[in-house]
Amino acid sequence: MIDSCTDVMAVAEALSDPRNVWTTTSPPGGRAWPQSLAGGAAGIALLHIERARSGLGDWSTAHDWLSVAASGELTAAANAGLFFGAPALAFVTHAAAGSSGRYRRALTTLDEAVIIITRTRLAAAHARIDRSDQPVMKEFDLIRGLAGLGAYHLRRHPDRPIIHDVLSYLVRLTEPLPSGTELPPWWTNVAPNGEPNPEYPQGHGNFGLSHGIGSVLALLSLAVLRNVPVAGMTDAIERICEWTDLWRQQDDAGLWWPGFITLDQVREQHIRSSLRPRPSWCYGVAGTARAQQLAGMALGDTARQQTAEDAMLTALRDPAQLNLLPEIGLCHGKAGLLQAAWRMASDARTPHIAAELPRLATQLAAQLSGPPCDPELLDGTAGAALALHTVGTNAAASDWDTFLLLA
Repeated sequence: MIDSCTDVMAVAEALSDPRNVWTTTSPPGGRAWPQSLAGGAAGIALLHIERARSGLGDWSTAHDWLSVAASGELTAAANAGLFFGAPALAFVTHAAAGSSGRYRRALTTLDEAVIIITRTRLAAAHARIDRSDQPVMKEFDLIRGLAGLGAYHLRRHPDRPIIHDVLSYLVRLTEPLPSGTELPPWWTNVAPNGEPNPEYPQGHGNFGLSHGIGSVLALLSLAVLRNVPVAGMTDAIERICEWTDLWRQQDDAGLWWPGFITLDQVREQHIRSSLRPRPSWCYGVAGTARAQQLAGMALGDTARQQTAEDAMLTALRDPAQLNLLPEIGLCHGKAGLLQAAWRMASDARTPHIAAELPRLATQLAAQLSGPPCDPELLDGTAGAALALHTVGTNAAASDWDTFLLLA
C-alpha cells in the first residue's frame, strides 16, 4: 500500500460537510450544478462513495453528498450526458448501490430517464448517418455523447438491449460514409471545443479520450473484453486503430499520438513534435495509451498492447513530460496520469509501470497538501484524492473511473 492515506483522509474530511464547501470561493459556473459530475456535488459524492465502499469512509457522508446531488430539478434535457444531469446522478447512485439493494427506487427512475435520453440520441445519430452528414463531437464523445452514455449502460446493465444498441451505433460510426470522403467518418466540422470556428474551416479529427474517437475505442474494447455479443465490434476497433496508427508519432522523447489533427496536417502528412500533447487523461498519453492497451487486449494484439505500455512507461520516466502537468486534476493534471497508469499496470505484461506509481503518487500527494484548490472531481482535490486513494489501497471498489473510460 502506498502511504497516501493521510492526505486522502485530510481531503475527505475537508469535503465532508456540503455546507462548508465553496464557502470562500464561488464554484466554476455551470459545473457547480448539483448534478454535475465534473464540478458539482455528484462528483464530490463519488470520493465519499469510494471511501465508504472500501471501508475507510462513512456512508452517512456519502449519502449527504448524494442528497445534495439529487437536490433541485432533475435535468434530462438535450445537454444531459454522463457528466451532467440525470446520467451523472444515475452513475454516482449506481456506484453507491453496487450489488446491494440501496437506492433501488431512485435507480429505477434514473434508469428510465437515461434510457430515454440514450434512445433520443441514438435516433438522431442514425438519422445523421443516413443523411451522410459528418458528426459533431457531442454526438459520440464521452463527456456529452453516446460513448459516455454507453459507459454507464455497460457498467449498469450489460445484458439489456440499450447497451447493444449503443455499441451497434458506435460500430456504424466507424463505417465509411457514402459521401466517399477520405477523411474518417468521425471527422467533425467543428473546432476542438465542439463549436464552429473560422480557425477550423474544415473541422478536425480528434484522438482524445474525453472528446474524441479514443472514447469509442475504449468502450468498444471494454465491451469485447466483457464478451458483449454485438456484431462488428472488432472490425470497428481495427478501423479506429488503423487511423491512430497512421498518425502515431515517434521522436527523441518517445512515442506519442496527437490530440487532434486538421485537414492541413492530413494534406501535409506531417505533425510537428511541438504539437505533442501533455501526458494528460483528456488528450495525452494517459488516455490514449490506455485506449490502445484495451484495444490490444480486445484484439489479442500483444504488439499493440506492448506499444501502449511502452508509451506510458516513457512518459512516467520523463521529468520533462511530468513537468507539463503542474495541475493536480484528473482531466489535465497528475491525478489523471496516475489513475490511467494504475489501470494500465493492472493489465500490463510487465511490472515496470507499477514500479513507477509510488514516485508519481508522492509527487501528487505533495501538491495536494499545498495551497487549497477547487474541490471538484474533474480538475480539483476530490479527483486527486480519489486517484491517491485508489493507488494507495490498490483497489477501486466502485469502479469509479468508469466515467473516465479507464475501466
